[in-house]
Amino acid sequence: MLFVNLAILVAGLALIYMALRNSAGLEAGQVAFRIFLGGLIASLAGFLLSGHFTLQPNESRVLILFGSYKGSVRTSGFHWGNPFYSRSRGKAHHHPGDQPVKTASTGVMGQRMLPTKLSLRAHNFNSEKLKVNDKNGNPVEIAAVIVWRVADTAQAVFDVEDYDSYVEVQTESAIRRIASLYAYDQGEEAEVTLRGGGDEVAQELKQEVQERLATAGVYVEEARLTHLAYAPEIASAMLRRQQAEAVIAARTKIVLGAVSMVDMALSDLESKGIVDLDPERKAAIVSNLLVVLCGTSEASPVINTGTLYT
Repeated sequence: MLFVNLAILVAGLALIYMALRNSAGLEAGQVAFRIFLGGLIASLAGFLLSGHFTLQPNESRVLILFGSYKGSVRTSGFHWGNPFYSRSRGKAHHHPGDQPVKTASTGVMGQRMLPTKLSLRAHNFNSEKLKVNDKNGNPVEIAAVIVWRVADTAQAVFDVEDYDSYVEVQTESAIRRIASLYAYDQGEEAEVTLRGGGDEVAQELKQEVQERLATAGVYVEEARLTHLAYAPEIASAMLRRQQAEAVIAARTKIVLGAVSMVDMALSDLESKGIVDLDPERKAAIVSNLLVVLCGTSEASPVINTGTLYT
């Protein structure tokens, strides 16, 4: 079509040139007609040339003719289409709270025009920190990153008003729902939590987002939590609870280890016949060893010059 359009343009210009060159041997009406016809042909060629467009790799264009969808072009390169195909698919509707944008064509504040060219490349959406309640009702701050791309151009253009905004709103809604399904870090035995779930929570989030974005022809490649913390109003209390739980867990291990060591010591003393221990002496040794092994400070020895019975 490029060569055809250039040939039409050359033909129109040649007709004008010949009319001007042979104007002396022609009547004025004939010269004017040929100039008019040549200009009309050249204008037609210019109009047809406006139908050419290029597509970069991973880019597509939807073809809309007088409001009717005619298909999509997804092959990169130099193309020609009907010059009457729309260059935009309308204006993004203004909603309360939206910030006005500055258009490139007029340089004034106005509504954003939605192009017919769509990027098929992978996009990242990093959500804002959202304050939600987890499964136990504790307020937490959560954020996630979503990797997505347009899979169906017709759905992305015609089934939703603005697929970029649709992705943002639906993703934040999915994050809120996932956060309410799991506890932050104190679930039941073997229960998946937001803090320890990792891959399970990410997979559930990806599935939830994909179900919501399927209407817009968007495919979700990955979804991951990027921020997870208790809300500031309960962070200090939760920190103290975590510290107390850590101390309890550490003390439990210390006691279990100390009991094992005491049992081993008593067994060795009896098996090797080093000393004959009655129940009262065993109790004293157990008490002393537990104090030494479980104490947080160094033990101060006490020398007993008598016996346990005096």
